[in-house]
Amino acid sequence: MADSNWRVGVVGTGFIGPVHVEALRRLGIEVAALAGHGAERAAEKARQMHIPRAYGSVDELLADPTINVVHITSPNHLHFPHAKAALLAGKHVVCEKPLAMNSQESGDLVALAKEKGLVNAVNFNLRYYPLSQQARSIVEAGELGRVYIVQGSYLQDWLLLPTDWNWRLETELGGDMRAVSDIGSHWIDLTGYITGLKVESVLADFQTFLPVRKKPTRPVETFTGKMQTAGKQEYIEQLIGTEDYASVLIRYEGGARGVMTVSQVSAGRKNQVSYEIDGADAAIAWAGENPNQLWVGHRDSPNELLLKDPALMSPEARRFASYPGGHTEGFPDTFKGLYSAVYGYLDAGDMTAKPDFPTFQDGHNALLVGEAIWRSTREGRWVEVDGGDK
Repeated sequence: MADSNWRVGVVGTGFIGPVHVEALRRLGIEVAALAGHGAERAAEKARQMHIPRAYGSVDELLADPTINVVHITSPNHLHFPHAKAALLAGKHVVCEKPLAMNSQESGDLVALAKEKGLVNAVNFNLRYYPLSQQARSIVEAGELGRVYIVQGSYLQDWLLLPTDWNWRLETELGGDMRAVSDIGSHWIDLTGYITGLKVESVLADFQTFLPVRKKPTRPVETFTGKMQTAGKQEYIEQLIGTEDYASVLIRYEGGARGVMTVSQVSAGRKNQVSYEIDGADAAIAWAGENPNQLWVGHRDSPNELLLKDPALMSPEARRFASYPGGHTEGFPDTFKGLYSAVYGYLDAGDMTAKPDFPTFQDGHNALLVGEAIWRSTREGRWVEVDGGDK
């Protein structure tokens, strides 16, 4: 892919933007420009990442005729306007999740991308752990039998303390939900991708254990707050309107049942996404803090532990395993896997072909599930998921 003619502009200078940049460069794709909030900050970040051009606004980047793909890694409330502007400018778009702040906006983006005939992707990168690809192959081959139960969690500790802070805590920037939107959306997309099951209805319970937090008077980048020394920072007290924790009971179409727990206040859990899928004939389980092992459970024979090894995996999963057995692959490799699918599709040039990566439609579906979860916790009842691509 090193001979690709695609020239990328990245929007956003926070935690996840550089991850996009690194993955693109590993694929030989040129990152030609960076846009940030203000020319000075953008120029400094571009210098640090050796990106040749820096723009102080998204509009300036979109006016650059040499940019044909835009990666949007700005805060949540900017995803919709940035993605819409990029599509209107004729650029292909890869957008961080959530795709928008609500399903009305995300539905508009789905329609606009279709109208413009442009490639569109949502950064549900967790699909591209090699053994989660293998898990999908196992389910598709019918080795689990009928799926009965989908259960698991996504746990973190980076917002455990009252002094931990990030823009996601502010509803006007991150949205009405936090843990569910930020990490729960990944879990729902990942398990739905593996099983092929659609969420039919949900029953949710939220809790905000820290209703008042100490907001630093100076900006703090994502995941860096716990490295700050309390005595060196000044704070103001801030009321919190989003959840630290959520558990969601799930009813899937076809009768399967599920439960998801998400937390950003679980001490010692740095970024632990996990799932177990129980079927009539067998079960599988996987955890992101040990991503190169897939457990396979049996009733009448010994259980198995599959170590990531391309030689032992399905052809579909092998495509996203870049290193031989015994050579671990992790979080950064999932971005590389996703972008190899996106840019492979761009290189093929057939915009009528079915994409093999998460699209704006998947981002829209995730928001519909999220909105049902939000209504459920507010109304204290089961809520059906609206619309989607049924």
